[in-house]
Amino acid sequence: MSLVKRNNNVWLPNLLDEFFMKPDFFGGVQNLGTSTPPVNIKDTEKEFFVELAVPGRKREDFNLEVDDNVLTVSSEVKSENEVKDKNYTRREFNYTSFRRAFTLPETVNEDAIKATYEDGVLTITLPKKEEALPKAKRFIEIG
Repeated sequence: MSLVKRNNNVWLPNLLDEFFMKPDFFGGVQNLGTSTPPVNIKDTEKEFFVELAVPGRKREDFNLEVDDNVLTVSSEVKSENEVKDKNYTRREFNYTSFRRAFTLPETVNEDAIKATYEDGVLTITLPKKEEALPKAKRFIEIG
């Protein structure tokens, strides 16, 4: 087995990363060249649902923060493959993390945000404020 030294062009990946950046639906930017989980955003009459596809994690691996109308979802997982033989030729470490930020509409009730993690999907429920909900149809009697 021989080790081959590679010449890595540092500027090319950075240039490509900047080229493939796209604006995100709720604000912020998503980098298409990284392991950022895909997101679905659903808008109903009473709430928004933000779904992130993040399989293979636990509830404890996620951090959700709301600060100044910005919802930030992040996760960091470190793992090391177990090797019984200490004279290994190759040993791989695994470190994965992501961070997504969403600018919340003014209609979201920040105090009632909830999140669940089930079957590899992190679902964040963003309820709308009462004044933002559609009002029921009302009939006015003519006098």
